[in-house]
Amino acid sequence: MRLFTPKETAALLPYPELARAIAGVLLEMACGKLEALPRLHDSLPGGGTLLVMPASDDKVAVTKLVTVHPGNPAQGLPLIQGEMVVMDAVSGKRLGVLDGPTVTARRTAALSLLAAQTLASRQDGSLLLVGAGVQARAHLEAFANGLGTRRVHCCSRSRESAGGMVAFARNLGVDATVVDSVEEAVKVCSLVVTATTSSVPVLPEVVASQAFIAAVGSFTPQAAEIPARLVRSCRVVVDTWETRHEAGDLIQAEVDWGGVELLADVLRDNQSHTPTGDAKGCLSKGVDVDRHGPVLFKSVGHALFDLAAGRLALAS
Repeated sequence: MRLFTPKETAALLPYPELARAIAGVLLEMACGKLEALPRLHDSLPGGGTLLVMPASDDKVAVTKLVTVHPGNPAQGLPLIQGEMVVMDAVSGKRLGVLDGPTVTARRTAALSLLAAQTLASRQDGSLLLVGAGVQARAHLEAFANGLGTRRVHCCSRSRESAGGMVAFARNLGVDATVVDSVEEAVKVCSLVVTATTSSVPVLPEVVASQAFIAAVGSFTPQAAEIPARLVRSCRVVVDTWETRHEAGDLIQAEVDWGGVELLADVLRDNQSHTPTGDAKGCLSKGVDVDRHGPVLFKSVGHALFDLAAGRLALAS
């Protein structure tokens, strides 16, 4: 059984193809053809979290084992560590072990890319990145590859970290600057990504009227990157209903869940082509999803997105 390095894992998961693979999984989920057990959480010393995420279809099974330790970066250690085993679902044969943090970063960014491709009214606009860690870099790569993003404003609690993000962006051929004021940057950016470990809001209460926001940093009820007033002013679309239990941004805003939409339902109702995978036949040519006002896409992750990555990487 082969163990893939982070670099090798990344090469197996190009963002545009991974976004399409996730779309296929979401559509199968919407059709009732796929489901997965809820993510298992276990608390670890020092505020750490152990996450176990299994998922399978009739051909492939995956299990990702990940630890998240918020205090690690200050000690020069990775925030997220782990691995994902990909197996043949019929025989149990191990097909390989992918680097867990790389899978998490790329499938999360690819999901945000898919959401932006589906929901953003101005996909060619400037991007505001709040955060300068692994997820922020993955999102920049994904948006540059999938949307053609060529202008990014970088903001981080540490100006040094933001400067590192600028250098990373320029190496990708993206024009980048450090911004000190998020309040000013959100007025000119049509694409916004929050990818921080902050437990308190990192955006102002008002953004550009046609902004698309992907909030990916918080995944507990106690943490919220997006202020409540902004949440309530947005069209809210989520990756799965696990957000009802894990998305502090929405929980603390006391969002009206009756008005929250699933990305899978938006895809099913509005895509006019059939994606790869078993979702064939469950699509319908539907309504125009364009609406006035900002869009908030909130994701907390799901094992089925790891399944999509496992399919793409090793099941072909």
